[in-house]
Amino acid sequence: MLLIWYPKCSTCQKAKKWLDEHHITYTERHIVENHPSYEELKDWYSRSGMPLKKFFNISGLLYKEMKLKDKLPVMSEEEQLRLLATNGMLIRRPLMIDDHTVLVGFKETEWKDRLN
Repeated sequence: MLLIWYPKCSTCQKAKKWLDEHHITYTERHIVENHPSYEELKDWYSRSGMPLKKFFNISGLLYKEMKLKDKLPVMSEEEQLRLLATNGMLIRRPLMIDDHTVLVGFKETEWKDRLN
């Protein structure tokens, strides 16, 4: 399993603590230092079954500075994925990925259902 996270993010810290408490092994990846590529995002999006908007960090400063709330509705999925791949701070975190699962954001009940 791959945990993509931002160490200063309190939600990411909660997710990591939860994984450790449940003895779930994972590899860590810093979302800013090694942000997901376009190809990775495209794959995860297609496997997730979620709307692409769920991959955006809508509460982030960069999202707000770029006025993406207004821009995303007129952008193609291709354009949105390419935009996400430019900066890890645009991506909602944490992400938990393995061969069968793509989880975006941390909701304990969802992670419990999907990872146990």
